[in-house]
Amino acid sequence: MKASFDFGGKSVLVTGASRGIGYGVAEAFAKARADLTILADNAAVAEAGETLSKLVGRPVRALQCDITDRDAVRKAIGSFERIDVLVNNAGLERITPIADPDPAIEDVFRRIIDINIMGTYFVTRDALPKIPKGGRIICTASIWSRTAAPEFSAYVASKHAVMGFMRSLAMELGPRGINVNAVAPGWVRTEAAMLSLKRMSQSTGRAEDDILGEIMAGQSLPGLMEPVDIAELYLFLASDAARNITGQTFNIDRGEVMS
Repeated sequence: MKASFDFGGKSVLVTGASRGIGYGVAEAFAKARADLTILADNAAVAEAGETLSKLVGRPVRALQCDITDRDAVRKAIGSFERIDVLVNNAGLERITPIADPDPAIEDVFRRIIDINIMGTYFVTRDALPKIPKGGRIICTASIWSRTAAPEFSAYVASKHAVMGFMRSLAMELGPRGINVNAVAPGWVRTEAAMLSLKRMSQSTGRAEDDILGEIMAGQSLPGLMEPVDIAELYLFLASDAARNITGQTFNIDRGEVMS
């Protein structure tokens, strides 16, 4: 039995929603009758919006915006009158070995920090004047916000920063009646996660299946999650049922990290 949520009349913005976790979360909000807008930096966001619109039988707005572009963010967020729920999901995950002498690694490192930290900051900063009392901000963190992984220093550092950002905002915005929380997914079958798995295999010389098997063995519950498996946690945190919850990071990882 699935939980039932109704966001009819609520304006919801999900960033990084053209695919993966973001798309799964957006689909869940769309099915829960939200007035939904999805945002991503690639042209695929338009197709995602059309697909969701057909699925639920009402318009889902799609915005293409690179959240590291300050002016573009101002323009995109400026098109809203109200944002009841902001889901800061946009992010980049890439391998960044510190010992790799390739100068391109530094560019990748900077891009990850720019998207995962600065982009999240820009979107939140511009959205805040449009978020009313009772509004929700939900950030996508990671179980690597609590732990770490070799050769992913930029991504791990950025997700630690996202969790710290969330905690600080929860304290700052609490007096305004805005709840701020984070979701920390474990391994989910997404394009980004499978690309990371491939690059881990290339870096270590181990088979992808062996690495994935080791990851699964570290979970209390077997199996690899799909985006749909974690979407309801976002709905819960955006709902009135979570009105007394703020400043928290919720692991959803099949028991990989106990905290």
